[in-house]
Amino acid sequence: MKLQRKNRLRASALGALVVSGALVLTACGSDDNTKTGADGTTPKASAPAPGDIKCDGAKGKLLGSGSSAQKNAVDLWVKNYMAACSGVEVNYKSVSSGEGIVAFNQGTVSFAGTDSALKPEQVEDSKKICTGGQGVDLPMVGGPIAIGFNVSGVDKLVLDAPTIANIFNDKIKKWDDEAIKKLNPGVTLPSTAIQAFHRSEDSGTTENLSKYLKATAPDAWNYEAAKKWPAPGGQSASGSSGVASQVKAVDGAIGYFELSYASSQSIKTVDVNTGASAPVKATGENASKAIAAAKISGTGSDLALKLDYTTKAEGAYPIVLVTYEAVCDKGNKAEALPTLKSFLNYAASDAGQKILTENGYAPIPAEINAKVREVIASLS
Repeated sequence: MKLQRKNRLRASALGALVVSGALVLTACGSDDNTKTGADGTTPKASAPAPGDIKCDGAKGKLLGSGSSAQKNAVDLWVKNYMAACSGVEVNYKSVSSGEGIVAFNQGTVSFAGTDSALKPEQVEDSKKICTGGQGVDLPMVGGPIAIGFNVSGVDKLVLDAPTIANIFNDKIKKWDDEAIKKLNPGVTLPSTAIQAFHRSEDSGTTENLSKYLKATAPDAWNYEAAKKWPAPGGQSASGSSGVASQVKAVDGAIGYFELSYASSQSIKTVDVNTGASAPVKATGENASKAIAAAKISGTGSDLALKLDYTTKAEGAYPIVLVTYEAVCDKGNKAEALPTLKSFLNYAASDAGQKILTENGYAPIPAEINAKVREVIASLS
């Protein structure tokens, strides 16, 4: 009896040790070196298949900064990449496209995320940092710019380009304006004042929205496309996350931001009347239909794209952006180059692009993405 009791106690202690060890392992396994998305949520990540991530001599710390529109996508890449490549840290600072390019041209980061291609003067500035080379644009992330709204009692809203322009340039001031009512027959619209929110800092998302409005509603939007918000009126907020937070909180609000900010905060989005047979929803799939028609406008290693904002193709959502990683084609810092190439190779891989589809982004069309991989391989 004493022997049996002794064995039971030993088994109990061993079981407790196993459970304790499992809890320790679980706690260690839950460490997440990646910050949550700029919207305060952790994007959904898919574990990459073995062999999808090639570390290829990557080491140390890789720094990037720029576009907040691509932050949730970069967070997904960073999480998977750092899990596969031990001893490597990738740190992407979500600010704005303008600030990212400044940091890149000052040599403080190895790549900049930007929602619009480098301007000629920015390329010229990059030559001071890219010894023997210059900054080039690599398209990595596509997606819709969602027009998010918060109007009590209104669950679905259709707008066209001239109406969007007149809302954001402060000419349409009430939600029951005749122009909005005409596009939404049968919808009871309140007389609530429109609270339009835009980005406070230079933003490629702003520039892409302006390009869309300039191309499709030139009579209503007579501003040149630029990263700085051009129109009078409205209220400003910092980053896509800031604009989304204001829209979420304020009755009568409308704003623009990358789709994942709307999805994560359950913000309703506008369906756009493009002239097709039916208004088009802001989805990654519908944005892909518009991006697929893009043409490469850059030369050499520069893969800047020309988007068709005026498309009337069925199901093509026209308010899109493509975010680029601006990198040196030559003259990269030797200590960072292997990690830069390794990380970008994963982002441009089939696995890296598949993640975009699963999280409301639009993957870069395969033909263009093949060229991206060629340029990454040639970086020096």
